[in-house]
Amino acid sequence: MEIPRFARDDNRGRHELLFTVRPFDSAGKAAGTAVRRGPMHRFANPARFLRLAKVILPWSNAVAILCLGAGLYFSLFASPADYQQGESVRIMYVHVPSAWMGMFCYVAMAVFSAMALIWKHPLADLLAKATAPVGAAFTFLCLLTGSLWGKPMWGTWWAWDARLTSMLILLFLYLGYMALVNAFDDPERGHKAAAILALVGAVNVPVIKWSVDWWNTLHQPASVVKMGGPAIDGSMLVPLLLMAVGFKAYWISILILRGRAEIASQKIRVIRMAQIHAASQGE
Repeated sequence: MEIPRFARDDNRGRHELLFTVRPFDSAGKAAGTAVRRGPMHRFANPARFLRLAKVILPWSNAVAILCLGAGLYFSLFASPADYQQGESVRIMYVHVPSAWMGMFCYVAMAVFSAMALIWKHPLADLLAKATAPVGAAFTFLCLLTGSLWGKPMWGTWWAWDARLTSMLILLFLYLGYMALVNAFDDPERGHKAAAILALVGAVNVPVIKWSVDWWNTLHQPASVVKMGGPAIDGSMLVPLLLMAVGFKAYWISILILRGRAEIASQKIRVIRMAQIHAASQGE
């Protein structure tokens, strides 16, 4: 049977196809992109990714459960109320780590997108796509908790503050990325367009980080990551870091689960295309 065009090596044997009609075989092959062999593509093998994921997932689940459980306990019961903000300061233990994760996930998505564009790394495309909804959820959680925290502190649910506005732009970038991925009939074109958006939008991350230093904003300057050490008391720093580690472990678990689902979806798509091609050849 002739190999369909989407799976044909267009480089006369000089490149190894990572995606072929035989989806994700023992050599790590699967449909759609011709790529050069090299150290970068060692981790493009779906079978290797799945084996690694099987080892990491139980540990990331355990860390997420333990850190989030301990972080919530210390946040709600062990840490003191703030002398100015009172009990409302407890919103910080969700708001700040979710803001960190919103930015971290976008950077990860941009890195995966760069790998896909530069090295034609197909798994990187899948991981970028898997990261986007998680990052969007963390960014939305940040904006929601920020609104709840801002009402008693600032007297309003929303203000066009530099950091608030740049975080809202970050949410729109996530939504735009997810829309672009699914906007084309050809998945490769959708991933490429979305990857370019992810890289262009990455300029917003340093704006979020340093907006409090560049402009007069309602947000206070950095109090955890700063020269000279954290300016926050240890009784508040510990639960804050526990929540941050828990969120990071949660992201790893979700990335693995969504990565598995994307690989399975890709397998199904390739099998269906092969069946359609075989049926058309038999007519």
